[in-house]
Amino acid sequence: MPARIAALALVVPDYDKAIAFYVGTLGFRLTEDIDQGRKRWVTVEAPGGGPRLVLARAESETQARAIGNQAGGRVFLFLQTDDFARDHAAMLAAGVIFEEAPRHEPYGTVAVWRDPFGNRWDLIGPAEG
Repeated sequence: MPARIAALALVVPDYDKAIAFYVGTLGFRLTEDIDQGRKRWVTVEAPGGGPRLVLARAESETQARAIGNQAGGRVFLFLQTDDFARDHAAMLAAGVIFEEAPRHEPYGTVAVWRDPFGNRWDLIGPAEG
């Protein structure tokens, strides 16, 4: 069975605020926004492709408590770029909050940042040399 991960659910407090950040601030593409009555099926995709994020509005207290902590405090998502300096500068200019200065690891240049909902991400660029 050839299978791939097509999407990951990201619990958010509000559909439109999440769309505004991921599409408006980061330049993701809104791939679906389907009204289902009491909820919506909303997916976004990073500019370079990859698995989509299903922006899933929290519908219970348990889900609301998971916002920003879906990986137990660890980095949850990894945004890979072909030009770290360009995208790091653009994200800073757009108001994205980085937790650290960029650092060089064997796998590439990396810096941890948070989205407005508290989710920790890595921005990862190519390894030097």
